Amino acid sequence: MSEKRSGVQPSGKERHFKPEELIVSKTDLKGRITYANELFLSLADFSEKEVLGQPHSLIRHPDMPRCIFKMLWDEIAAGHEIFAYVVNMGKKGDHYWVYAHITPTFDAAHKVIGYHSNRRVADPKILKETIIPLYAELRKIEDSTANRKDGMTAASKVLAQKLSDAGMAYDKFIQSL
Repeated sequence: MSEKRSGVQPSGKERHFKPEELIVSKTDLKGRITYANELFLSLADFSEKEVLGQPHSLIRHPDMPRCIFKMLWDEIAAGHEIFAYVVNMGKKGDHYWVYAHITPTFDAAHKVIGYHSNRRVADPKILKETIIPLYAELRKIEDSTANRKDGMTAASKVLAQKLSDAGMAYDKFIQSL
């Protein structure tokens, strides 16, 4: 079951954007938005003033598994890029799926100074057949414990086992879809 986020309940309405369009945002090291392009703002129903300086989790959909976000943060904080399917939620509760490419931003000394994400339209077939069922399973595991951290850890272990059984790392799994 979806939980409320900042008093906003998911509306169940899906928003879409064109395959040739690209959602772009940048954050500082703590995940606070430093840049959001017009498509980001339009899909999420926010103004630039409303998002700048806010945590990127402002658009987090409650159906998105916490263990996936932990993995994303672990990878980019270590200086690696990552690809992932993500469901986001706008200010009014509408949602939109993306295929995200998230990278660290480096300064001239190769020190991570922030993060950059480009998001494309997610393939509906991949979402329906693989991602949505997987994320629902992971969320069910996360929600099965009273302690959020324990739930996230349990779901992370299940995901790791699935990847191990498939004989591939997460990035290879995503690219294989």
